[in-house]
Amino acid sequence: MSAALATATPPPSDETAGAPEASPVSAASPAPNVLSTAPARVPPAPTVPLGDAEDAIPTAKTPTLLERVQSFRARNEKWEMAAFFFVGFAYDVFTLGRIDDTLAMVQQFVYLGVLASLLVLEQRYPEGVEPPKALAKVWRWREDAIHFFYGSLLSSFTLFFFKSASGLVALSFLVVMFGLLVANELPRFRKLGPVVRMTLFSLCVSMYLAYTLPVLTGRLNVWIFLLALVLAGGVIYGLMWMLRRWTVLEAKALRHQVALPGFGMQVLLLGLYLLRVLPPVPLSVTYSGIYHEVKRVNGPEGVEFHLSHQRPWWKFWQKGDQSFQVREGDKVNYFVSVFAPAGFHDYSVYVQWYFDDPKKGWRSFFRKALNARGTGAEAGFRTYANLTNPTPGDWIAVLETEDGHEINRLSFSVEKDESTEPRQFEVFVHKHGSRAK
Repeated sequence: MSAALATATPPPSDETAGAPEASPVSAASPAPNVLSTAPARVPPAPTVPLGDAEDAIPTAKTPTLLERVQSFRARNEKWEMAAFFFVGFAYDVFTLGRIDDTLAMVQQFVYLGVLASLLVLEQRYPEGVEPPKALAKVWRWREDAIHFFYGSLLSSFTLFFFKSASGLVALSFLVVMFGLLVANELPRFRKLGPVVRMTLFSLCVSMYLAYTLPVLTGRLNVWIFLLALVLAGGVIYGLMWMLRRWTVLEAKALRHQVALPGFGMQVLLLGLYLLRVLPPVPLSVTYSGIYHEVKRVNGPEGVEFHLSHQRPWWKFWQKGDQSFQVREGDKVNYFVSVFAPAGFHDYSVYVQWYFDDPKKGWRSFFRKALNARGTGAEAGFRTYANLTNPTPGDWIAVLETEDGHEINRLSFSVEKDESTEPRQFEVFVHKHGSRAK
């Protein structure tokens, strides 16, 4: 069909004679003026700008210093959390004041008030509910704030109770406290919800009142502890009343999220107190030791106690004569310094002696009362009890409160001294502010 449409004029004869014979292929090729379908247009290839070839390679944006720091924190989140925890705990260890420090008690009271407000507001404005404009800018930091206050309070209470703790049972309670302090920093623990937060809040309020009431009243007994739990229960009931009044939670949710964890923690603490697991805060022992002789002397800086012992230099970890060499007529003197806040009423502590009988095992030997005073002095009130002609063997001296809560214990062994040679004693002078030697 294309040959029939050709419009070209035949060439002259002379040109035709000299032309080579056309091949079938060339005869079938369309002439320049043959009508045909135009091929699809191919877009031109992008042109590369002139210049350095490396400029044509796309490169990532160089991160800023802040972006690099944030990236490093994201990669090492757990280590950062651990570092902040231990730095914060060490800071509390070295900066926390006395247990009867008024400023510390006021600060902890404010922390508890802020915590209570945050817990109530968190229930009233849960996820998905827009908070008031006054809280909108800071509301996203509420979780960090809650756990900051928990961490600060728990670290303070752990240190206060640690100073008063003695024995494996009380120390096991502190292990649990320290575990809660560590768990408070973990993201998984933070996501457990209002039940755990209310449990921790009840614990903090109860422990705060358990140590501030004895400081304020100057007394330490079971009735003061019960009063602390009653007041803590009133705080939990007040939170329930506010949430119920605002119709934030229904009755069933209030029981499960507030009442059970709040009151349940207080019942648990009461059981631990009756089992004598809780340390007797605010009392604590600042120094204790076993000595051959104790003399009370009026020195130039006040009353001093001269403590005689035979401890060899290489037993530096012992407190006095914990390896006691006894001769006929010797007395074992258990010297102790007990701290009580200023204004504390006169009280009694008891020294309970225990002896490891080879046939009957450990048995109570006898119990002696010691009168003490709350002087408020950093070194505490110093006193001692003695034991005449002790039987050779293993002994333990335990210092207890009136209701049997252990404040301190010190183990020692008694060995018979068969020598008749004169003995040489070293004398340690215990002054106010003296440390163990």
